[in-house]
Amino acid sequence: MTPPPGWYRDPSAPHQERWWDGTAWTEHRRAPEPVGYGPAVGAPAPGPGTGTGGRGKAVALTAAAAVLVAAIVTGVFVLREDEGGSSRTQTPPVTATATGPAPVSDPPSPSPSTSEPSADGPALVEDQLNGITFPLPDGWVPPKHVAEDDVMMTTDGTYDCPADGSVCRHGLVVSRTVTANAESSPKVLAQQDVEEAADDAYDRDLIGNKPFGGIESHEEVASGPVAVAGRAGYYVRWRVKTAKGPGGYVQSMVFPSTVGTESPILVRYVFDAGEDGPPLADMDRITKGIRPIGDADTGGGVGSGIGPTD
Repeated sequence: MTPPPGWYRDPSAPHQERWWDGTAWTEHRRAPEPVGYGPAVGAPAPGPGTGTGGRGKAVALTAAAAVLVAAIVTGVFVLREDEGGSSRTQTPPVTATATGPAPVSDPPSPSPSTSEPSADGPALVEDQLNGITFPLPDGWVPPKHVAEDDVMMTTDGTYDCPADGSVCRHGLVVSRTVTANAESSPKVLAQQDVEEAADDAYDRDLIGNKPFGGIESHEEVASGPVAVAGRAGYYVRWRVKTAKGPGGYVQSMVFPSTVGTESPILVRYVFDAGEDGPPLADMDRITKGIRPIGDADTGGGVGSGIGPTD
């Protein structure tokens, strides 16, 4: 029989633990718990759909004591059939290292990691929580000194915002997990999120200032099904006009998780309009280049229909 769900030593990285869901390894990982002490458990706040924006900050709960549980399981393998008919072997955990809660929604948020460009492709930004990678186009960099959670990349450099005197960037891309919303339709979720995305980008910032003097109007300029990392998703794009400055474009795109969870993935794009903003074509380039971690062949893009979206 296969071992029960739990935290086990990661066979690909023995210095950390990985969640075994009873049939396969998930993408949830954590540092091993110290022996003889109660673990501090992170309880992330709700994500998009609640108006809070972001994965949230963990609330540390300290237990008085914990008992280290070990369960030795040997000689067990789980065979699964690939779509092509060939068998794929997954090795189940051997030793359960510590008790702890299952990763019900989001584990502690890892920072995006960047891989160097190879001879065959661009540099990549990795979203470990959602199990996907983003291509890093020319003119884009991993986030540095960014207050907003879950930013995967920004345009290189900053400028003085046209209104409230804070610092702005011409473009950013955000990746989040939709956790506190019973809705599962990518189309409905994208339609619900785009207004909040516009407000966050061009109306008020995190401390209540109006860096662009507020939004004066908006219009939907594109929407429809989209294939992302081999999943059927949906996107909505708005053109936003602001009281000061050229305004910009915001896009909300939602697609099913690539790591087997029930929570969809939300990707927001924010591009300034005008000659200083990034080219709109970068939205499509980034979308087409999103891949599940470790799977360089599963892509997508606008117009790539692979099934119903709701």
